[in-house]
Amino acid sequence: MSPRLPYGCRVDTGLLDASAAGTWRLGDRVVNRMGFGSMRLTANPDTRVAVRVLRRAVELGVDHLDTAAFYCSPGGIIDVGPGPVRHATELIRAALTPYRDRVFIATKVGPERLPDGRWGEAGSPARLRRQVEENLRRLGVETLDLVNLRITRRAAPPASASDSAAPSASAAAAVSASASTAVSASAAFAERFGALAEMRAEGLIRHLGLSNISREHLDEASRIAPVVCVQNAYSVDLRRDDDLLRICGERGIAFVPFFAIAGPAREAGAAREQSDALRRVAARHGVSEHQVRLAWTLHQGSHVLAIPGTGDLGHLEQNIAAASLHLTDSDLAELHR
Repeated sequence: MSPRLPYGCRVDTGLLDASAAGTWRLGDRVVNRMGFGSMRLTANPDTRVAVRVLRRAVELGVDHLDTAAFYCSPGGIIDVGPGPVRHATELIRAALTPYRDRVFIATKVGPERLPDGRWGEAGSPARLRRQVEENLRRLGVETLDLVNLRITRRAAPPASASDSAAPSASAAAAVSASASTAVSASAAFAERFGALAEMRAEGLIRHLGLSNISREHLDEASRIAPVVCVQNAYSVDLRRDDDLLRICGERGIAFVPFFAIAGPAREAGAAREQSDALRRVAARHGVSEHQVRLAWTLHQGSHVLAIPGTGDLGHLEQNIAAASLHLTDSDLAELHR
């Protein structure tokens, strides 16, 4: 068992309360900005632990959960532990059916296992529909609160003609091919998001969002249907999406970072090396570096939501405590240097 919240952690109330970071209107629901991500729930073969973690999260005020049908073990994104297969969506259903009206569940579609075992992308409307139906079945609901379309590979925008004063013939051909590929990719993206918009019109989905996307994806999707959420990798030391975060705020769209704790190491998670600045700020507040990372995330705007994931009760309580951690202007300046 991981250690409990350390003594001396300075929080405003001294209580564990997900509402301490404030709220945001996510679609038609007001949710607490400190939420919960379920990707790591299935790592422990003892599903009773996951049920306890989920119920404790709700007790502490979490009412925004992030999940996906491909969050499963073995065979999923977190491919650890012996069988039988454990699905995060089914664990949520088992744990939270009595509390269903109290939680807003965001799921995602797009990634799928290929026959050779690699991860690919559900490239057709029919395959996306099957993924939506799988989420409905495993969660035991008739309508999904929010579905994010996850882009497996986030492509950079194609180079424009103005990027080079006088391109060579070979360079011009490369740019032309790149532009043609970009048009094809754009059409495929529009078709896929349009398919989700149709399922929204059918009543299978309440709200739509995007994951691992660029500004161009957001603009194109917004012309098809309202976008209420963007999920991208973002942390104190992974800030390539500062502009996208700002744009989401201006448009009233929730920005929901994943890997807020892992940062550039991503799947390396809690084992990654922390910066000197993180360690100094954490020491001043008597908290862990991971709690500083979460508090920093929540300081980036009222539209920024946190979804730290864990399968451990002690880590859960440490994460929730970060909702009450207020960083000073000098803390933030030090972290931004």
